[in-house]
Amino acid sequence: MLSNLDLIREFVQNSIQKKEVLLSNPFLIAQTVYNTNQMTAKTTGVIATYQLTNTISEFLIYAKSSHWEIMNQALAESSYLLKGEIDNRGFYRYQYCQVPKGYQVQCTKSVILWRAWWKYRKNALKPGIPLDLLIQKRDAWYPIRDLIISDGLLYIKTLGSEIAIHSDDLVIWLSKIEVNSQN
Repeated sequence: MLSNLDLIREFVQNSIQKKEVLLSNPFLIAQTVYNTNQMTAKTTGVIATYQLTNTISEFLIYAKSSHWEIMNQALAESSYLLKGEIDNRGFYRYQYCQVPKGYQVQCTKSVILWRAWWKYRKNALKPGIPLDLLIQKRDAWYPIRDLIISDGLLYIKTLGSEIAIHSDDLVIWLSKIEVNSQN
């Protein structure tokens, strides 16, 4: 039997390849209905769709699904990232995004970025541009120069701008892949 994460990964991969799906476990069902791959949670209803006939490769993910975080993980593994705000039906839109070589995509609540920042903070104090953590803004990646938390908001300073995000908001960011120097 497929775990929820494995089933979601299969759903994502089949959809990207424009293949029909028919998968299930006790919690999730993935099937093709009228040229649309859709995933249904037995308790919630439709939580993800992918239109097989669209020229734009995109997933729609239900924001209030209890499977939302593992859906984010599976989509990020395939370089599909959140684009825009929640639509009027309660779905986020995810599209393919080219990730710079040597980086790993993170799609997390902003507090996770705050925690990662403390690991790389010392590098931001060195001369030059810190490239350990990057954040997406207007379809481009910018190095994070500083992070400050104040009154429930996370202020992210990049080169030339500042982004304010609530602590529970979803943020897309990149972390440099650490190469193990031991052979």
